[in-house]
Amino acid sequence: MLARVWSASILGIDAVKVGVEVDVAGGLPKTIVVGLPDTAVQESRERVKSALKNSGFAFPVRKIVINLTPADLRKEGPSFDLPISIGILAASEQIDPMLLGDYLFLGEVSLDGSLRSVAGVLPIAAAAQKLGIKGIVVPADNAKEAAVVEGLAVYGLNHLGEVADFLDRPHQYTPTPFDDQITSQNSCQFIPDLKDVKGQNHARRALEIAAAGGHNLIFVGPPGSGKTMLARRLPGILPPLSFQEALEVSQIHSVAGFLKDKGSLLTERPFRSPHHSASGPSLVGGGSFPRPGEISLAHRGILFLDELTEFKRNVLEFLRQPLEDGFVSISRTRQSVIFPAQFTLIASTNPCPCGYYGDPIQNCTCSPRQREQYWAKLSGPLMDRIDLQVMVNRLKPEEMTRQSTGEPSEPIRERVKKARDKATERFKVLANISCNAEMSSSQLRNFCVLDDASRNLLEGAIRKLGLSARAMDRILKVSRTIADLADENNIQSYHVAEAIQYRTIDRF
Repeated sequence: MLARVWSASILGIDAVKVGVEVDVAGGLPKTIVVGLPDTAVQESRERVKSALKNSGFAFPVRKIVINLTPADLRKEGPSFDLPISIGILAASEQIDPMLLGDYLFLGEVSLDGSLRSVAGVLPIAAAAQKLGIKGIVVPADNAKEAAVVEGLAVYGLNHLGEVADFLDRPHQYTPTPFDDQITSQNSCQFIPDLKDVKGQNHARRALEIAAAGGHNLIFVGPPGSGKTMLARRLPGILPPLSFQEALEVSQIHSVAGFLKDKGSLLTERPFRSPHHSASGPSLVGGGSFPRPGEISLAHRGILFLDELTEFKRNVLEFLRQPLEDGFVSISRTRQSVIFPAQFTLIASTNPCPCGYYGDPIQNCTCSPRQREQYWAKLSGPLMDRIDLQVMVNRLKPEEMTRQSTGEPSEPIRERVKKARDKATERFKVLANISCNAEMSSSQLRNFCVLDDASRNLLEGAIRKLGLSARAMDRILKVSRTIADLADENNIQSYHVAEAIQYRTIDRF
């Protein structure tokens, strides 16, 4: 007998509907899996065989052919265990196959028949809802994650026997409800507060502008000046994700396996901080069957690169296209995928190998040639894409011993949210733009109109600093954000002047 069960496979961060066809026929006992299965799918034959026997079902002692369609799509992972098990039970007439076409099945099966959670359930649930699937059957640990998708009945079950009983008596099972109290995995209460930072008013202001406009930022200063401390407090002044943004971010993390066993929707913006030994593929994503890298995991959030000049130059060059386009395209022989990568880059570095160039207290021991080689790791095109370039000087003794604290994160967060709301209102007629940093050159002409004084000031800065057209666009975007923070509709010359002073490294 032939039976067909619906499942799904992940392609990038999207899901593709997969048909699991099972044919139980006469012949020598043998189980064959076709349709480009990987090793994990091939191994499901043994897991399913033991799971069925240990769950009280009979495993057919006949020839079993399992076909995964479409045949030209690579299938990977243990998530096909459950649909294969159900297909075998239906093909051997141990369960009624009538309802199989209404549901999509997903899950790993243990040898005792219990269901284990799998990665990528959220994007699969979203795809199932768009395809008109009535419901989805997943392991209980994945139920809350899948239930985020509206209009889809999600059944979280614990054992293969429960799935068989559900197909016989579906009316006795209640779908998992969406938990509107779902909380973030990285709650704000655990994010360091800016009140811990003493002094550094110039750097704090740059951090606020970066948060309000989604601008890329680099801190340059000697060791111990507070660069990393400042950067790690940026998440505390960022506004929370909207529901649609949270869904996007959660889908990426679900595909990467970081929502497994969590059952929650990310509501706080991600903060990723890879080590400087990271490779290019780990940063942008890759592999034989591409998976999202750090820049995609930082989508709608922060990618923090501490000690930027310690990263290999070729690795840093991988960032150029995603910083400009907001996505990364990865091509392999069998497939090409696109991962979203709209992130804010925050970086920090020392001004020279010893770290003390320009320091008023400790003398620099580096030669001009050493400093030149040190900065050569950061190409001009990469630095052009960093909007805010800020020198962070060491604190004075009286500042270090001061008992009073700086302004806490909460009021700054409110100002940032107000500025972002102003930008959102301005861009409401445009698609895929949520902050000033995402404006294109053509949109700058509409939203960043300068008066004569501002234009003359900008032209003088371009001549003196030798700025590129891209650097000029970055200044305009920062000026627009500064005006938003001041709750002004038009960009004034003092907004442009402040934006120009954040091109520190262009004068370094």
